[in-house]
Amino acid sequence: MAERRPGWLARRGGAPGEEFQALFAALPEGLALLDAAGLVQVANPALGRMAGPALPLRPGLPAALLLREEARPSFAALLSRALAGETPPPLAAAPADPLAAADTSWELAAEPWRGGGGAAGGALLLRVTDRTAALRAEARLATAGRFETVGKLAGGIAHDFNNLLAIILGSAAALREAGLTAAQAEDLGALEDAARRGAGLVAQLLAFAQQQPVAPLVLDLNAALRGMAPLLRRLLGGRIALELALEEPGRRVRIDPGQLDQLVLNLVANACQAMAEGGRLRLATGHAVVLRPEGEGPGGLPPGRYAVLEVADSGAGIPPEILPRLFEPFFTTRPEKGGTGLGLATVQGIVAQAGGQITVASRVGEGTSFRIHLPRQEAPAELPVGQEGAAPPEAAPVQAAPGPVLLVDDEAPLARLGEALLRRAGYQVVVADSAESALEAVEKGLAPAALVSDVAMPGEDGLALARRLRQRWPGLPVLLLSGYAESLVGTPPAAEGFRFLAKPFAPAALRQLLAEMLPGVAQSG
Repeated sequence: MAERRPGWLARRGGAPGEEFQALFAALPEGLALLDAAGLVQVANPALGRMAGPALPLRPGLPAALLLREEARPSFAALLSRALAGETPPPLAAAPADPLAAADTSWELAAEPWRGGGGAAGGALLLRVTDRTAALRAEARLATAGRFETVGKLAGGIAHDFNNLLAIILGSAAALREAGLTAAQAEDLGALEDAARRGAGLVAQLLAFAQQQPVAPLVLDLNAALRGMAPLLRRLLGGRIALELALEEPGRRVRIDPGQLDQLVLNLVANACQAMAEGGRLRLATGHAVVLRPEGEGPGGLPPGRYAVLEVADSGAGIPPEILPRLFEPFFTTRPEKGGTGLGLATVQGIVAQAGGQITVASRVGEGTSFRIHLPRQEAPAELPVGQEGAAPPEAAPVQAAPGPVLLVDDEAPLARLGEALLRRAGYQVVVADSAESALEAVEKGLAPAALVSDVAMPGEDGLALARRLRQRWPGLPVLLLSGYAESLVGTPPAAEGFRFLAKPFAPAALRQLLAEMLPGVAQSG
């Protein structure tokens, strides 16, 4: 006897609905037909795959078992309203499958089924859509927008904070030069150390925001890691073994050498904290070819050839509820131990700035692995400036006008400190609190020997002032100061023959640059 098909799969007139059955089976959306009691009568393969192997979808199975227990009352209400002829809004719920990811989310909709001439009176059509990928993409876009906002704020925060740190360090230097007792010098050293640590935090903010100045070079990744290995072994100590698994031939990447060091050191420091009782740290390199885009938005990986760096530890692992927040700035699981939440955010910023992607995989009790893809380079490896074996070309000498140094800064404390520092170094100084005041002094006859100016000021900025003075004195030495990263100044200052010094700076650095710009002008140190 031929198998009898349920009435709701038959067309009007009793013929089997073969076209409908084929469509029902082929749709990617999870579908099931339920009786009035909410029992599955038939389900398509897509819903079977969504339910997972732990729950075979057989006729008579209560459809509520597809969902976690806490969602079942809401699901029963959804079915009841659909049976009553209403159109209830879709229900968002998590599946009961124990193997499903923690963030898996389904959207369920139910409506009366009137197929087959009403032979299945009161039956329901259940539609189940897996919204997980879409929600993850939305979350990534929201996170990217939040990070972009923080990134924009970071530049302004850095400027103001660096100005404050410059005042602290400049005042400390003035006190030190005035003469101190040993106890006072020790106390002052603690203050200076705290200010420098603050400057380091600002640098991490800028790295996260991808706004710090960089000097990328083509580097041999294996050679760079071998060069770091002795330092890493000292950092890891005797209880953690370092294993290098470097694929040959080595691949080349384009990245700032200092940022590569910072990236690896941050990941290694994290691994150390995860292996308090000892363990094994593995640094491995490899390669990958991406044929189609992977991931969405700015964190995605476009097709191309990549060098791969993996940093894996045998530590305690990361709980799954923490993994999604791992790269958030200011998120830390160690606030009581001084954690700032900037380490991994900085790493992600560095990787993104180099055109790459970082991912993490972890299981509690089994360790953590960070995997970084960086675009491969075919050009020969380069050496940092000073290691090329040949002296860099000397800058062409400039003719300074006979006159004082023109110091321009709208921050009165910084202007006073700068003036005192330059006068102690033997320079004549004229101070202006804005570009407009400086230009007014020039119109009254001031012919400066050099310009030392803050960049960000109300009204005309320091860069525009430098250009206007250069029109009058083409060889005028110019030193620009800024609490912003050099990359935010606009056109690289060096491209216009300007020198740049980031705040906060050591007084000796300012004196050294001026000595290079104005050789023989200062009379005393």
